[in-house]
Amino acid sequence: MDISVLIPLYNEVESLPELHQWITKVMVANQFSYEIIMIDDGSNDGSWDWIEKMSATDSQLKGVRFRRNYGKSAALHTGFEEALGEVVITMDADLQDSPEEIPVLFKMIKEQGFDLVSGWKKKRFDPLSKTLPSKIYNATASWVTGIQLHDFNCGLKGYKLDVVKSIEVYGEMHRYIPYMAKQAGFSKIGECVVQHQARKYGVTKFGLSRFIFGYLDLMSISFISRFGKRPMHLFGTLGSLMFLLGFLAIGWMGIYKLIRLANGVLIERITQDPYFYLALTLMILGTQLFLAGFLGELISRSGAERNAYLIDKRVNI
Repeated sequence: MDISVLIPLYNEVESLPELHQWITKVMVANQFSYEIIMIDDGSNDGSWDWIEKMSATDSQLKGVRFRRNYGKSAALHTGFEEALGEVVITMDADLQDSPEEIPVLFKMIKEQGFDLVSGWKKKRFDPLSKTLPSKIYNATASWVTGIQLHDFNCGLKGYKLDVVKSIEVYGEMHRYIPYMAKQAGFSKIGECVVQHQARKYGVTKFGLSRFIFGYLDLMSISFISRFGKRPMHLFGTLGSLMFLLGFLAIGWMGIYKLIRLANGVLIERITQDPYFYLALTLMILGTQLFLAGFLGELISRSGAERNAYLIDKRVNI
């Protein structure tokens, strides 16, 4: 099979008939073998009824339904598990992503050798209150992850099948699938300018809160990818430095007092100096951080995925 098209959706019943017809038209025109997998994320507007009805007449259409709304990451993760096509295309169900882009994404992956291609909605039909925060967010994400993409959050993406089978999307981490792919060893990540269509039906399911959560998720995935299997490298280093600074500060205060006493100068007790308590606090915090790293290391070493490495190829094995 050439292509699996994954469509996570939540209350998009109005757009589904047009979207299905549009995708089918593109696939037939390009003579692709394909499947369309719609993942209903707990819709209550009749979306699942339409999927059931249409799948009875179209064998290429498959559907998965969640009992309740779990979010886009859960929908994509389920779709990735079900996908069978050599190239996996993800797109939103609101008709803002154009199926006409699918052949271009397919060609970039199959002929140009990209592992992942992300869409870039260069010209957007959104208000400034949405586009400006998006630009700042994407610039920050590019800086933190080291992947130069203009639109991390674009739902229109293409993947090699190996990529989606090698990553686990959870929480709200769907925004950072390119970074997950990079951490899994898929380094050839490209970008393609795609059309952005104005929303035709319904309302957006994402508010401005996604930018706040997006930054938190970015910090989370950056930390986990760097220190998830070696927490002592972070906590142990910080803890040791803080403890050492506090210890040296208290040592210097003691030596300074002895020097003053040797010269016949009476000074107040060390415990009356506020700097003593600052130094003591540094030592305590340093010890706690070191212990946190030690406990994290114990948990990491006993985890089921401590030796979960991705093997690319084998010969004579």
